[in-house]
Amino acid sequence: MKLENRTVIAEFLLLGLSENPELHPLLFGLFLIIYLVTVLVNLFIILAVSSDSHLHSPMYFFLSNLYFNDICFNTTVVPKMLVNIQTQSKSISYTGCLTQICFGLVFAGLENCLLAAMAYDRYVAICQPLRYTIIMNPSLCSLLILLSLFISIMNALLHSLMVLHLSFCTDLEISNFFCELGQVLKLACSDTLINNILEYFVTSVWGGVTLLGIIFSYFPIASSILRIPSAGGKYKAFSTCGSHLSVVSLFYRTVFVVYLSSAATLSPRKTAIPSVMYTVVTPMLNPFIYSLRNKDMMGALRKLISRISSFH
Repeated sequence: MKLENRTVIAEFLLLGLSENPELHPLLFGLFLIIYLVTVLVNLFIILAVSSDSHLHSPMYFFLSNLYFNDICFNTTVVPKMLVNIQTQSKSISYTGCLTQICFGLVFAGLENCLLAAMAYDRYVAICQPLRYTIIMNPSLCSLLILLSLFISIMNALLHSLMVLHLSFCTDLEISNFFCELGQVLKLACSDTLINNILEYFVTSVWGGVTLLGIIFSYFPIASSILRIPSAGGKYKAFSTCGSHLSVVSLFYRTVFVVYLSSAATLSPRKTAIPSVMYTVVTPMLNPFIYSLRNKDMMGALRKLISRISSFH
């Protein structure tokens, strides 16, 4: 195959979810609604948490960071897809594609770490309640966020710099709606062995360690919940942990499907739907799963709405 030097690559082509033009208005409307709901609901909950002193606790601190990360993750992917659908264009510049890869890896990695930090927070709250405020102090919470962000940025920069050294073929069509690292690597004509090893090694180790940490933290959590004497206490603990486990299951299942499908060299089209789930749908569902069934959160939202209404 003919090689094209990376310095003269003008653009990649994002084939999207469907090549049927009749479906494009439907897809545009659907993803525009999902994006607006994701941004507005997550942002509104962040404002509610910050404005209510009763919610200034580690759990809501991590939730606020998760919601902000979801807004950023969604913004990395969806606006470009909407522009391409509206303009009936499939192009994304070489720089834009690398930027999308880099930021996508940052926010996916940060989501991974935040879910693990939230599991640790629940472990301390349920298994060591008397020491909770001492262990989960503001300094530790901030350190966990900064460490997670640092690791995520370093991982994203490493993969992005590795992609910069690749040469690409003349066929630059990506069978997805955004630039996903694994599919971009398949378009390279130069040797990608090191890139592939690095991608699957980091995904397996980083994702595996955090997922195992979450799983093992729930063994003592479950044991402690079963020892709670009151039915109301058990319900409240199970409700909080159940919401967390629901999002953990949705996020990791779809991520692993994407990477296992890529490793098995299945059709790239078969990874598009799982990609939609973890980049678009999960960020929208998180606030509904975590917060909108929470009485304290609903109370904070009502207070915020009443404050906003009083200005009119």
